[in-house]
Amino acid sequence: MKRKTFLFVFTFFAITGSLTAQITISGLLDSSLSMRAGAGDAPGFSAGFEEYANIRFQFKIRDKAAVYSAINLIAASGNYAANAVGLSGISPSAFIAEENYIAGIELERLYFRLLGETVNFDGGLMRLPFGFSQVWGSSDFLNTRNPLKPDARLRAILGAAFLWYPTEDTKLNVFYSAPRDPFSQESEGSFLGLSFDKHWNKASIQTLYCFETLKKNSDYGIHRIGLSVKADLEVGLVVDALYTYDYEAETKIDGLSLSAGIDYSFFDGNLILLAEYLYNGETSSTALGYGGSFSNNHYLYTGLTLRFNDYTNIGVALISGLDDISFTPVITLNHDLFQGAVLTITAQVPLDRDLFSGDGNRGELGPVPPDKLQPLLPVTGERIGRYFDFSAKIRLRF
Repeated sequence: MKRKTFLFVFTFFAITGSLTAQITISGLLDSSLSMRAGAGDAPGFSAGFEEYANIRFQFKIRDKAAVYSAINLIAASGNYAANAVGLSGISPSAFIAEENYIAGIELERLYFRLLGETVNFDGGLMRLPFGFSQVWGSSDFLNTRNPLKPDARLRAILGAAFLWYPTEDTKLNVFYSAPRDPFSQESEGSFLGLSFDKHWNKASIQTLYCFETLKKNSDYGIHRIGLSVKADLEVGLVVDALYTYDYEAETKIDGLSLSAGIDYSFFDGNLILLAEYLYNGETSSTALGYGGSFSNNHYLYTGLTLRFNDYTNIGVALISGLDDISFTPVITLNHDLFQGAVLTITAQVPLDRDLFSGDGNRGELGPVPPDKLQPLLPVTGERIGRYFDFSAKIRLRF
């Protein structure tokens, strides 16, 4: 297994290296360190290291077509290795286990684009993003987000998209995505939909409709209807909503995910304030078990970014669960070491009522979420949490 994997990597780079005159190569390298004060069944103190590279390739075929590809190379130990094969549910067999690290190769993007004057056609492993939300991403149901994991690698889908640009500020997107279950041979759960974008000088709007095809032993599919609006007035405004309707489940308000936010900058953009609220229906696009990450109904993200100079800024955010009174403050420091190199330091401190009073009122965003919201680790059956998370990362772009 190891020899085959490394032979594939060697052959891949040998071939692409011989074609460098015809392709563009870019990417980034992250060197990360994490330290954690554990809660629940987690160790009292743990640490981890990760080396991660994302390498992107662009092949141009005259002016009529292009091929895009990206691969991830990962070497991890400690916390990062445990997250990779434990919390994520990824099989350990997806990695090569060495003496003090695990290593893996992941195909992130692989798609083509046919270029016309007013139409494009994309097909393959790619992203299909939707909505203008900066935090919660209610409309972005194929690429779900979690502000607690700002560095999470955005998921690609295997599908196709036909894009028509009737004017410079208008776009119609007709898209298809294969089922979430990769072994489905009857296309059960495929996604077929369209979106329409219109942009003005101070505002933009996107409408979205998607139909998820019939499931086995079902006479009905699932409908998704979305609307996303942003406006740049004295303050920046955004509303992003997606309603998921399942006839058999008799969906009502529980199918709605709705986020609304504002942002404003002071002192020539050196101080930026951002606030975004989320209503999360129990069966909506942002709900746990339905593609999202959240189990309660009401959340609020508030944050500010202070820019000290051209090289250094600090961000302070508070992610709040309003139903169970739980919070996670997040502090992030970014410093440009030199052009193409950035140092990022991040700290998170989960808080809830039980942490201060010991009354058993554990919150979703607290150190140890309630049992119903904290699934057991697949191998050990443990419930883990954290009192404090710290990470430091150097990112090099090339």
